[in-house]
Amino acid sequence: MTTYPPAQEAFSRSAPVRLWEEGFARDPDSYYDALRAQGAVGWAELAPGVPAYLVTDRQAALEVLRDDATFSHDPRPWEATVADDSPVLGMMRWRPNALFADGTDHLRYRTALIDVFDRVEPHDLRARVHRAVRRLAGRIGPAGQADLVGEFARPLMALVFNNLFGLPDSYGDRLNAGLGKMMEGGAQAAQGEAEYGQYVLELVAAKTEQRGDDLPSWLLDHPAGLTADEVTWQVFLTLGAGYEPTTNLVSNALSRILGNPAYYSTLTSGARPVLDAVVEVLHHETPLTNYGVYYARRPVAFHGVWLRDAVPVVVSFGALTRAAERDHGGARHPADAWHLSWGAGPHTCPVKQHTLLIATEAVERLTQWLPDLQPVLPRERLSWRPGPFHRSLTALPVRFSPRTLDPSGDPS
Repeated sequence: MTTYPPAQEAFSRSAPVRLWEEGFARDPDSYYDALRAQGAVGWAELAPGVPAYLVTDRQAALEVLRDDATFSHDPRPWEATVADDSPVLGMMRWRPNALFADGTDHLRYRTALIDVFDRVEPHDLRARVHRAVRRLAGRIGPAGQADLVGEFARPLMALVFNNLFGLPDSYGDRLNAGLGKMMEGGAQAAQGEAEYGQYVLELVAAKTEQRGDDLPSWLLDHPAGLTADEVTWQVFLTLGAGYEPTTNLVSNALSRILGNPAYYSTLTSGARPVLDAVVEVLHHETPLTNYGVYYARRPVAFHGVWLRDAVPVVVSFGALTRAAERDHGGARHPADAWHLSWGAGPHTCPVKQHTLLIATEAVERLTQWLPDLQPVLPRERLSWRPGPFHRSLTALPVRFSPRTLDPSGDPS
């Protein structure tokens, strides 16, 4: 029988902080405070009966993110311990892609992804975003009111990412529905995983049959020699990782901007770059809150806690950004690098510049074309989607002066 140190005995008796509760979406600060009260590593539940160690201290987080000798991304030992119908499996089960690989496999997948995304020129990506924003602004402009989540951020990302991955605009609703269910980790998570998986399978099958000028085709032809199955799982990862967090980055940025009229005026007047507002979200309200998931390769003492293997060790980017906001007094330091929203170490986000460009151009273009956006509700009354992994608004209702766009995309 394994004998655990006293720290683990006391820790295991603590009631886990349940991140799957609806209250977590409404008031994450109180949950993070409870976790931080336990020390650098807290005891949580990602779903009923699915415990995890949550890392809430910056130094401890960096140690996990950078130490691939002690911590692995491979969840298969953990998977053997959870029920087949666990609602978080869709987000956490092993797949042969860059997120769940270590060592040479990870390097091979990651290199291929970096290479194909590098083929997307910034000016081309900017033009894709502009076309999508123009289309959506033209749709909502005459009404004088809109939900900037359901009618802008989410359809915008569907348009942009389907375009990059070689799918028609009409497929956006399928992408949104499947990923949304899977991300929330609730009763419909398995259905969402199946729907999204089918979406990706059909996409890669079509590109295997006939190549296009798009990311899946470039992956299929990459010198790394990825199989069609491996390409499927890289697309599963990158399409989902691009769509959902970037949607939340845009909507969270818009909600923070509109909740501060003085700040909003500095952006619309050009006195301050929109990039500041987007980066501020990464510092203070990161869209992917608890998805730095690792596993100790063997039982190990770590910051006063005995980590068992086959139990997720989750770097809580949400707890880290909330602590930073409190410690920095809410000050904006967009040039600083004290947030860890992109991760660190071998698994640092490989396409962060693409993400920043998409989000910044989306917010900048929308606020240029509809410069008098007014929130319908104060920010404290906005509702947030449930789920342990993300910080995602349900809706962001606004009103503005009705306007139409001429064929060039200029307001009239």
